Amino acid sequence: MKQSTFPSIPLRAGIYIRVSTEEQHLNGLSLPAQRLALEDYANKNGYVIAGVYADEGISARKSMSRRKGLMRLLEDVRQDKIDMILVTKLDRWFRNIKDYNITEEILREHHCYWKTIFENYDSSTANGQMVINIMLSVNQAECDRTSERIKAVFDYKRSKGMCVTGMCAPYGYIIENGYIKKDPATRSVVEDAIQHYFSCFSIRHTTRYIADKYGENAPSYYKVDKIFHNPKYAGIDKDGAPYCEPYMTMEQYHMLLKSRQAKSWSPSGYVYIFSSLITCPICGCKFSGRQRKAIRKNGAVYCDTRYNCMGKFQYHSGASLRESAIEAYLFEHIDSIIESAQVNLYMDAGNASPKPARSAQSVQEELNRLNTMYQKGRLSEEYYDREYEHLTALLSTSDDRQLEEKRKRLKCVERQFSGDWKVLYKRLDNSHKRAFWKQTIEEILVDPDTRKIKDVKLLI
Repeated sequence: MKQSTFPSIPLRAGIYIRVSTEEQHLNGLSLPAQRLALEDYANKNGYVIAGVYADEGISARKSMSRRKGLMRLLEDVRQDKIDMILVTKLDRWFRNIKDYNITEEILREHHCYWKTIFENYDSSTANGQMVINIMLSVNQAECDRTSERIKAVFDYKRSKGMCVTGMCAPYGYIIENGYIKKDPATRSVVEDAIQHYFSCFSIRHTTRYIADKYGENAPSYYKVDKIFHNPKYAGIDKDGAPYCEPYMTMEQYHMLLKSRQAKSWSPSGYVYIFSSLITCPICGCKFSGRQRKAIRKNGAVYCDTRYNCMGKFQYHSGASLRESAIEAYLFEHIDSIIESAQVNLYMDAGNASPKPARSAQSVQEELNRLNTMYQKGRLSEEYYDREYEHLTALLSTSDDRQLEEKRKRLKCVERQFSGDWKVLYKRLDNSHKRAFWKQTIEEILVDPDTRKIKDVKLLI
């Protein structure tokens, strides 16, 4: 009897390729090289390529939800468009045991399996699964160690003002011979912008000032605005690590963070003196200024300027502080506020822990030397890991100069309120009055019961 034959249906293969930033930096491993190898393997084995799914610059230790290529692949698996998945090696697939097990459940449910073309793994048996889990644990630990070393090297480069791979210099900086430096062509623009901001504490006014002064050569609104939202202009990155030569001091940067929390302008052009300085005792939001017309007893019409919590009419009842009353309070109580700050500073100094044996600067210098020696291959991994952990622990508990900095700032505040300061203050316009208080006051506190000012925290 003649046996009938049916043509075999080729398997539909999904090709998954991935490379992380660290691996691009260390090994030059590319996505095209992985894709070429996997496509060649699929063609030689008669597989139909159902799709190519790529994740570039994404570590396998990150949550799988951040790997967009992997998420597209799994969605196609759920729709039964793929019979098997091809990857070059296990570490291209996963280095995270938890996410691997989640993915494996999805594949089993849809009768899909995966295969590495350069390694031999069998996920169909209990013994094979055990081997995979062991290798994933090893890969996960090695990935973490590599990331820590690369982070240390990058931190060292930033501390020396050196360029890190893939870095783009913000406006006002250039990359020259691998180092981040201030750009001579735009340096004056950034310095003018920062100087003008701390004279008026208004980003809106500052961008307008730069546009008027530099005309066609002025940077865009976005670039000027970025100066006051990017910590790199204070010489640090988003994690607070050293980055480059700063345009502003850390004291100015912290003042900037506090001063931009509430609007300081109005459509009428009125400048609110105490914007962002008053904190709501109920919800913690900052008060904003508002004006309304009022009539005096003699019939004269005037603008009543007050400060209210933005949530007053929607969420809770709150204080309503008249601008003139706030000024009167500060005129009357500023001396006692300064005296109270002096007492608190004296008590803090008495409770401070003894000075550590090593300063932060000496520990940081030794850490920099350690990173340099490791990069040159003169230290073993074991020695580097041990010393790096020891020095970073020391650094976190080293010489703290906060008290000394507070003393210096308090002396500056005292000088600002010396002599005939009240006479001089009354001659200022609202823009300069606002700058005066924002250089002095961190926060005005309101009593939640009486809805009146109860205390003032100085910016020290």
